[in-house]
Amino acid sequence: MNENCTTRDLVRNSVAMWLLWGLPAAIMLLTVCCAGSGWTVTSTWTLSLAVMGGACLVNARGCGRMHCYFTGPFFLVMAGASLAYGLHGLPLGPHGWLYLGAILLAGGGLLGFVPEWLWSRYRSAQTDAHVC
Repeated sequence: MNENCTTRDLVRNSVAMWLLWGLPAAIMLLTVCCAGSGWTVTSTWTLSLAVMGGACLVNARGCGRMHCYFTGPFFLVMAGASLAYGLHGLPLGPHGWLYLGAILLAGGGLLGFVPEWLWSRYRSAQTDAHVC
């Protein structure tokens, strides 16, 4: 793979990794543990997941990181689900944040590792002209 791809990969940049994925995940964990429910959890989860999903899509476009093609849309869908649940439009019951968290852990874990295990870390330059 072209060295330029790895230099543009936000996942390989420790500062970007922390700011775009680590910090939002930490904020989500803190709010669900401390606030429990309500507008605080709704707003922080929705915003955090939107940041994470947007960062994945930017990274997929910028360097062709394979898992970002899957995690980006997944995080954005989960941001919508979090907003819908928080606004009482998604009937998940009193443990809805736990259900959403479980889906995030399972889905994010699978989508973060399986695509690169099946195919490769970066999308091939031959299949997409904008990637490296």
